[in-house]
Amino acid sequence: MAHHVYESLADSFVAEGVGTCFALLGDANMNWATALAGRGVEMVYVRHEHCAIAAASAFARKTGQTGVATVTCGPGLTQVMTALPAAVRAGIPLVIFAGESPLGAAWYNQEIDQAPFVTATGSAYRRLHHIPRMTEEIRDAFVQAREERRPVVLGVPFDLQAQMLDAPLKQSPPSTRIMPQLAPMPANPAAIADLAGRIGQARRVVVMAGLGAVAAGAGPACAALADRLGALLATTLPARGLFHGHPYSLGVAGGFSSTLARALFQQADLVLAVGCRLTQHNLDKGKLFAGAEIVQIDLAPRAVSQGMIPATSHLRGDAKLSAEALHLAVAPSPGWRNDRLKAAIADMVPDTADFPPEPGLLDPRDVVAELDAALPAEWQMVNSSGHCSFFFAHMKRPHSHFLTIREFGAIGNGISYAMGVAAARPGDTVVMFDGDGSLLMHVQELETIRRHGMNILICALNDGAYGSEIHKLRDEGLPDDGAVFGRVDLGAIARGFGIAGERITDLSDLPAQVAKFARTGGAAVWDFPVSDKIASPVIRRAHPGGHCGTERPVDIEALL
Repeated sequence: MAHHVYESLADSFVAEGVGTCFALLGDANMNWATALAGRGVEMVYVRHEHCAIAAASAFARKTGQTGVATVTCGPGLTQVMTALPAAVRAGIPLVIFAGESPLGAAWYNQEIDQAPFVTATGSAYRRLHHIPRMTEEIRDAFVQAREERRPVVLGVPFDLQAQMLDAPLKQSPPSTRIMPQLAPMPANPAAIADLAGRIGQARRVVVMAGLGAVAAGAGPACAALADRLGALLATTLPARGLFHGHPYSLGVAGGFSSTLARALFQQADLVLAVGCRLTQHNLDKGKLFAGAEIVQIDLAPRAVSQGMIPATSHLRGDAKLSAEALHLAVAPSPGWRNDRLKAAIADMVPDTADFPPEPGLLDPRDVVAELDAALPAEWQMVNSSGHCSFFFAHMKRPHSHFLTIREFGAIGNGISYAMGVAAARPGDTVVMFDGDGSLLMHVQELETIRRHGMNILICALNDGAYGSEIHKLRDEGLPDDGAVFGRVDLGAIARGFGIAGERITDLSDLPAQVAKFARTGGAAVWDFPVSDKIASPVIRRAHPGGHCGTERPVDIEALL
């Protein structure tokens, strides 16, 4: 029976267990994508190529699967040059079917050498130019994405895709069948004993967990180790919420740490970094744990990270097994736990600085606190990037219900990440937190959300500007005109796309608004006009002259 090459390529993706694909169609991918849809794969058709890749990234992070997206060749591919490095930096496996210009054409207006663009982002590029090997190449792309934890882009000339075959191409065994099934790696017993001895000399220990601890299911083991040592708990930003509800959890460690957490971290003498990369942000450029020994516990510890020597010693091993082994090897200690400190952590606010109120405008910290109190615990939360992301990062939500991807520092991704989470959790309500500047970068995806019937509530802090930039410009004594745009009515824009939209100026209305949205479902944008004078602690430390606030340090002497 006659069969197109693109049909066999679609069969290869189905054989890999692909159930969802984020797509924007063009000449080089539309036949393949149509065949994929015809084989029962859920297709999410977005309005911009960047958003297909970004949504697939969030889907992958949320499901633990390899994310799949497709864009056309040439300009379709060049549109994704921000989404690709964002996935690379976050270690997210993706396979992207991008097509290529036809090999047999003397001229094609969208022809471009695609590989240098892709590899410049840190992603891999595979040219599929030999039809008999194409199905095996697709299988190998899924292997590569999983093993290397990065995107793999497939370039398949669309004239080759259109060729007719007498019979379907033979399918290779899928990647899931040939991937090594690796058992967790225990740490060396001698290394455990040595580290246990050093832990016994420490008085104030912090157990800090990252995504490696999340992947290993090490959260309970890390908490148990901390309880035995009287230690404080913290996480990296991507792993935030792993110790949700623990009375001695300080939340995020890094540039996003709360005022109390930063003060306590300065008093630590030993940090057990379990499954952490130890980055510049996570260690706040080496300032966060100024007097502490830092031990990196990881499957692949690194001597140098982002230009710094982050750890003083290392333990190679699985996060969960290592935490459990240390728990057995160390003696119990009260550490620095007491009722006074426990009460202070329970009452902890992310930012203690004072700012003069602005009539008619909200304090973003108040908005976040009220949203945290009003939004149901079972809803899925998505944090975007940019200035406002500090405030939302401190919401009291478990890791399983709060997504953060911001390793590349790019704004404009939030709405795509929300779509990815909505596809990954189709029965859940998704709440996305963003700023006005970031939301407006890809506001066209409101139409995608409406068309696909996604239950997404977008809460935007609207300061009428690019928040980080205005504070930096003011700090340097420069005009902020180029970063100030005025407070667009985001609710009206949402209504123009056929979804609900509200401008909320009275926070006492929030419980009723949340209850109404819970009843109706659907999609909505809530526009919160906030003061542009309130700078996050991250900005204030780097640009102290760009704000009008008064710092209120926390006195921890009485807590220790």
